[in-house]
Order: sequence, then structure tokens, then C-alpha cells
Amino acid sequence: MKRVVVTGLGVVAPNGINVPEFRKAIESGKSGVRFSTELELLRSGCQVAGLPNFESNVLNEYFTSNTLRNLNSTGVQYGCAAAIEAWLDAGLQVGEQAVDLDAGCVFGSALPDLSFGSELISKAIASNGARIGTRYIEQIMGSGTGAYITGLLGLGNYSVSTSVACATGTEAILNAANRIRAGFAKRMLAGSNEATDAYTWFAFDGMGVTNKYSNHDADGASMPMSQHAKGFIPGAGAGALILEDLEVALARGARIYAEIKGGWTSSGGGRNGGTMTANSFEGMVWCIKRAMLDAEVEPGDIDLICGHLTSTKGDVKEVQAWAEALGRRGSEFPVINSLKSMIGHCLGAAGSIECVAAVLQLHHSFIHPSINCQLPHQEIIDLIDEQRIPQHILKCQMKVVAKANFGFGDVSSCIFFSGI
Repeated sequence: MKRVVVTGLGVVAPNGINVPEFRKAIESGKSGVRFSTELELLRSGCQVAGLPNFESNVLNEYFTSNTLRNLNSTGVQYGCAAAIEAWLDAGLQVGEQAVDLDAGCVFGSALPDLSFGSELISKAIASNGARIGTRYIEQIMGSGTGAYITGLLGLGNYSVSTSVACATGTEAILNAANRIRAGFAKRMLAGSNEATDAYTWFAFDGMGVTNKYSNHDADGASMPMSQHAKGFIPGAGAGALILEDLEVALARGARIYAEIKGGWTSSGGGRNGGTMTANSFEGMVWCIKRAMLDAEVEPGDIDLICGHLTSTKGDVKEVQAWAEALGRRGSEFPVINSLKSMIGHCLGAAGSIECVAAVLQLHHSFIHPSINCQLPHQEIIDLIDEQRIPQHILKCQMKVVAKANFGFGDVSSCIFFSGI
């Protein structure tokens, strides 16, 4: 098996639209959750969201004016911007180079951009059947963002899109890493995106899973692991990682952020409490254990867990699953944090944005705070030491960082990063 390393990072997040800005935000505990006028117009109960402060003109240098004229889906824009940043961050060139048959792309999203699609269709109907636009399908199909990226960068190897709800981004990275590990590719661009889409967020609001009680306090609305958590806050954005065969990265003198030791993705099978909207406890535990086996990581090696932790009742079950899988409790439990406390739940983009955060923490030797968790849930602190949930930035060297996501459809995904 080939060793896989991370050589480039890109991000569009609610609290930072590039890696330097994002790193500064997570170190300081800065929230990107803001009031949404679109949700207010829809009369949604939850009217705050993780909203990237993004300008589409950052793509002007890399796409033709003809393409950009109708590139209106925010999800595709976020994904392309994150991918380009990661590519350049890895020291690679964007240009008219020949097709690279050793480089590929795995990029996904959980849901199509309903706001973008509905607006175009409404305009077409209102104008008596006017054309909807030649690029409409490209931007709503599941593989749309990946297709734009592979075409821009000339990636001729494996090109596929993932869509596994909240586990989309983490699974995309695992799929890409396994392609390299097996010797089928030398370099892969991996990540995921999700649009700023009030219609989709409104649908989640109707399910009763979002926080309807903190519209007056956007910064404090997302409260993972807190006794006061009232539901998740929707968000949008994209994350991208450049993965390479270690030998290839060393040969070209690339900067190496981290090594992907291994991981696992699986399903609870909708049994033992697992449903369309809830994860099986046994399924989560199995995924974590199998990921450790694949990565050759021992429970005691893990210094930090970057949790899924959505600010819902699922947080307690998730911490319990980690404690069961690792056999570590109290003060022996690893430090655990949740990026969603600062950016909300970015759905299909959550895993990739959170993996960028995990790699940054490992590489720069810090642990970002879990804001809004001054009073952790009693069932959590009955199991682990309250000090394992950081309220402020911690500076420390780490050996292994774990990242997991658990999604609708009873799917689980877990990945381990280490220094090299």
C-alpha cells in the first residue's frame, strides 16, 4: 500500500473564505453564523445560518467569461474556489497543460442547489417558456462541481462524485486516498461543497431539527455538546484537499501538511436503532474500530477527536460511541471539539471543511475551541472529563487526529491524520 499525504488545502467557510482567513477564525473562536434574510422571508423558525462572505469574482482568473456568465450556483462556485486554492497551495499550476492520467478528482455534495434551480424555473415559467440556460444541468447534477474541476485542471484519472449526506466530504477524501494507496493514481483532488440554499434549510426546519430559538443571538446559536443545544444551524461552503503518493510529493519537494493513515466508511444498516435520520450506536462504534484497524492506530495514540457533533441530541450518542470504541473515559478521553460551533452544519460540505480544520490543527499544533459549550450536557460529562472540551485555543503537539462524520441514512465515516 502506498502512503498518502496532504499537500494542499482550500476552503470556503462561513467564517473564512480562504485558508489563512479560516485558520485565524478557528484559532480565535470566530463564528460565521449570521441572520438570513432569505430564511426570514420564508418564515422559517430558524432564521440564522452559516453564510460564507464569498464573492464569485475570485474565479474570474480561471474560467472564461462565457462560463462565468451563467455559473450561478453558489455550491459550484464554492467548490471550484476551494479546489483552485488547494491546487495552488500544493504548488501546482493551473493552465493548458496536457491531461494528467495520474491525477483525478473525488468531489461531492449532499443536495442540489434548490434556490438556484427554483429561481431559474420560475423565471422561465413567468416568461412563457423562455430558455432556462445552457449551463443549468451542469450546476444541478451531482457531478457538476467535479466536472468543472477536472476540466479546468486536466485531471484524467478517476473522476467521481460522492453523495452520502453529512458523511459526503469525509468519504470523498477516503475514496481518493484509497485510490492512491492502491497504486491507481499518484495525485487526487478531494472534497465537497454545499450551496447557500434557503429552500433546503427551510425543509430541515420543517423536520424540527434546527434551532428556532436563537435568532436574536447568531454567534451563540450553534451549541454542540451543550446542555442548552436546541438543534443544528444550517450552513454552506466547500473544502478541498490535495492528496499525493508520499514518494511523488517528496520527489517534487512539496510541503506536507499531514499523512492520511487510513479510515473507514460504513452503514449501520438501519438496524439496532439506526434509521433514515438517526445513526445506529453499534454502527458508529464499528466504523471507528474498523477505521483504527485500517489506519493501524491504537486508541491511546489519538490526541484529538474532531467530532461530527451537530448541536442536537445525537451529540450524546456520538461521544458515547467514541468512548466505547476507544475504551477511554474521564480524563483519559482525547480532547474533543466541534467546528460546527463556529460555522453551523454545512451538510455535504461539513466533512471536507472539517478535515481542512483537522489538518490545520495537526500541522500548526493547536486545538480550536468548541464555542458555546460553557455548560456541557450532563450525560457527556458523566462520561468524560469536562476539561476535554476546550473553551479556548490550546497549543500542543499532536500525534494523531481523528475526524468522523455521521449522516442521514445511517452512514458513518472516520479518517485518521498524523504528522510525518
